[in-house]
Amino acid sequence: MILDLKNIHIGNLIRERVAEKGMDSFRICKFLKCTDSEWEKIQSQKSLDIEIVLRMSTLLEYDFFRLYSQHLILYAPPANAHYNNPANKTSSLPHYRKNIYTKEMVDFVLEQVESGNKTKSQIIAEYRIPKTTLYKWISKYNHLKKDK
Repeated sequence: MILDLKNIHIGNLIRERVAEKGMDSFRICKFLKCTDSEWEKIQSQKSLDIEIVLRMSTLLEYDFFRLYSQHLILYAPPANAHYNNPANKTSSLPHYRKNIYTKEMVDFVLEQVESGNKTKSQIIAEYRIPKTTLYKWISKYNHLKKDK
């Protein structure tokens, strides 16, 4: 299944991971220190408190935050180095590169092209993926499909 990274529903994704792991609600409620009704509410919410997402990532051994990072890579506007940043002022927060593509992101982009949902030009423009990068992915992953 290809995720819709533009519209992340974290409750549904947590519910899906719980089903994959075969965990029962008793264990989860004990871990989260919540009731069954609170657990049901968590699974129905589109967005959750970051502490709950962190705890669920730990319990379910899945990095739910990476979904949001991938969303930012695909949909956030490019950073403007000079906007609202006076000269020589640096942030005390860690700096992360924006152009790190995960296997899931590559699969998502290639699925968009293969299904005809988006053209290569649309992918390049909308997601700001360099043309050479996209063509390398297409070449590399089409080669892998032929080997299977």
